Amino acid sequence: MNLGIQGKKALVWGASRGLGKAAALQLAQEGVEVTLLSRTAQALHEAQESILLQTGVRPNAVVADITTEAGRQAAINACPAPDILINNASGPTSGDFREWQRQDWLDALDSMMLGPITIMCLTVDGMAERGFGRIINITSRSVKIPQLELGLSNSARSGLTGFVAGLARTQVHRNVTINNILPGIFDTEGQWHHIQSLSEQTGRDFSAIHKERAAANPAQRYGQPEEFGATCPFLCSQQAGFITGQNLLIDGGSYPALFKESS
Repeated sequence: MNLGIQGKKALVWGASRGLGKAAALQLAQEGVEVTLLSRTAQALHEAQESILLQTGVRPNAVVADITTEAGRQAAINACPAPDILINNASGPTSGDFREWQRQDWLDALDSMMLGPITIMCLTVDGMAERGFGRIINITSRSVKIPQLELGLSNSARSGLTGFVAGLARTQVHRNVTINNILPGIFDTEGQWHHIQSLSEQTGRDFSAIHKERAAANPAQRYGQPEEFGATCPFLCSQQAGFITGQNLLIDGGSYPALFKESS
């Protein structure tokens, strides 16, 4: 299928590893001009070289932090008129809510809610004026299945989800869609960090928790980043212009409800 996005320009946050990198790679393979954004220069360079090796095209790469005005401006300076925006931020490690301080909550909001909202504000009107825009927020299955130890992530990502539900329905008539992808357990560095945190909190063996989480999923395995990444180009395609305000679970079937409410 020709997705009709060759030559489009994309900003991809958190693109140095994991699901963000997978999304960036798949977009690049569709001929999208991708700008990789991450806070870590070395990991960003490695992602850039990896995508070059697999596509033959070196993506642009900018060290930037979505939580800061300077970081967001650096992204816009690198790609002033993006057609596609992928918001992705790794969540904080799990913990006990009794130990979280006010700054922990503010950091989570900046990273997973306020930063993405602000960059959407900076880009959505330009997309509408040009007659095409696709925004995807990579959130988490925990928006629908909250886990107490992930309270910082649950809360901030749920706030972002609520904002998107309102904004998306005001932009679709201008051919700008905004959707959220909710990943379950994927074989990424972020998942390993989460399991390590659980291991430290419970005293249980890392490998035992790792195997247990895979076995508990209906697919009986972890998702692969490339499976996640392949979803992004379609949601960004010309053909997906009638899909907006949705929360798409990619979780191996672990969400237990009969009806998967979109918002």
